Amino acid sequence: MAESRVPRPRRFLVCEPNHFDVQYAINPWMHPDTSVDIDLARGQWQALINAYRAHGHTVDTVQPVADLPDMVFAANSALVLAGRVFGSFFHAPQRRPESTVYDSWFKAAGFDVYRPESVCEGEGDLIPAGRYVLAGTGFRTTVEAHREVQEFFGVPVISLRLVDPYFYHLDTALFVLDDGHDANIVYYPEAFSPGSREVLERLFPDAVLATREDAQAFGLNSVSDGRHVFISPGATALADQLVRHGYVPVPVDLSEFFKAGGGIKCCTQEIRS
Repeated sequence: MAESRVPRPRRFLVCEPNHFDVQYAINPWMHPDTSVDIDLARGQWQALINAYRAHGHTVDTVQPVADLPDMVFAANSALVLAGRVFGSFFHAPQRRPESTVYDSWFKAAGFDVYRPESVCEGEGDLIPAGRYVLAGTGFRTTVEAHREVQEFFGVPVISLRLVDPYFYHLDTALFVLDDGHDANIVYYPEAFSPGSREVLERLFPDAVLATREDAQAFGLNSVSDGRHVFISPGATALADQLVRHGYVPVPVDLSEFFKAGGGIKCCTQEIRS
């Protein structure tokens, strides 16, 4: 019998998709000739926010800015750990103005913000997992930024190399199920280099492994509160696995955002006090 899981209330920062669009191509999912249904996007995004609040989570909102169509992907703005904010420095010039907007929000909310010297895309590539911060590289965030993160937080940073351009951020290939020293993860092995897969196998021998089909459905771009997993409804095999491990999948369709290479986690920045 699967053990009972206990949720923990979270605080999330999000940004309404008022200006969401696909105006350029900075990952394989994006095609500038793609038509975005903004009303559908708004409805899907609101359904995610409603789901978070229905499960006891706090949601804060940063004001969207015109001409920043990817600002809805709040996860890329920073890593917030123990009440400290490590900001972003985007790889793509089109996204760099987002950093200033999010930094201003954090400062107004009473946080000090560290601006990295190296390319770093927040929780897109930086994922706290128990005693470590798992850190992706290969397409966006640099290894030099990983070193900055370790110096700033004083937490061991585990560098993981991504090798499939469709899974260009770590949060498209891996997510954390639980908090604490016994944290467990879900990941898609083929998104990583052989050495990085071996590291994950050593650190997380009980991890849940996902298929490419689940990964392509943005099933790895999920958010867990320790019991409930907010997940793409297309990741059916992964959802079945989670049920067998005692988790409760909460399907939320963010398919309109797939056109820009994002999903549930991309739209969700966690503020860890």
